Amino acid sequence: MGFYDRAIFPRLMHFGMGRGRIAEYRRRIVPLATGRVLEIGIGSGLNLPLYGTAVTEVVGIDPNATLNRMAAERIHTAAMPVRLINGSAEDMPFDTASFDSVTTTWTLCSIADGARALAEMRRVLKPGGQLLFFEHGAAADARVARWQGRLTPLWRHCAGGCHLDRPVDRMIRGAGFTVTGLETGYLDGPRLLAFCYWGRATP
Repeated sequence: MGFYDRAIFPRLMHFGMGRGRIAEYRRRIVPLATGRVLEIGIGSGLNLPLYGTAVTEVVGIDPNATLNRMAAERIHTAAMPVRLINGSAEDMPFDTASFDSVTTTWTLCSIADGARALAEMRRVLKPGGQLLFFEHGAAADARVARWQGRLTPLWRHCAGGCHLDRPVDRMIRGAGFTVTGLETGYLDGPRLLAFCYWGRATP
């Protein structure tokens, strides 16, 4: 991992992900979590203050060591125990059926093998558990989607591996989840980045 990915991009991401309508939609999704929670791509810990009293523990996993350190500085903002793991969502060191909720916010775009990561999320969820997601991805507008596909190979190199063109709802269903609530739409900002999916799914 180069200097940009270690030192610069994590801070740019922290700044961008905590602002505007992204922060608003985090506040809609994250408080729905209950029980023992696994947060995929915990990043700098922006979600930690948003978990409600129905959460007993948060385990956060992220492969970026700089973001892990930033999250560790925010553990005091959480009302429950928090454990941080430096690792990948594609191969997680957790027992099968060991979490009540999994949260993922603007994370699926940057995981190299999104399908494998979603399969792991489904594996670690208990029967009756829930996946709560707020992600950006492939736009419903075909013209925007075509440009997302064209630009993703370049964008990935300057945005921490982010894919602009992932069909989030199809990916979640393809991993065996049942989507029980889904909303989509453009947030503020460039349309290439701003088409989002948010909702809930069960394993």
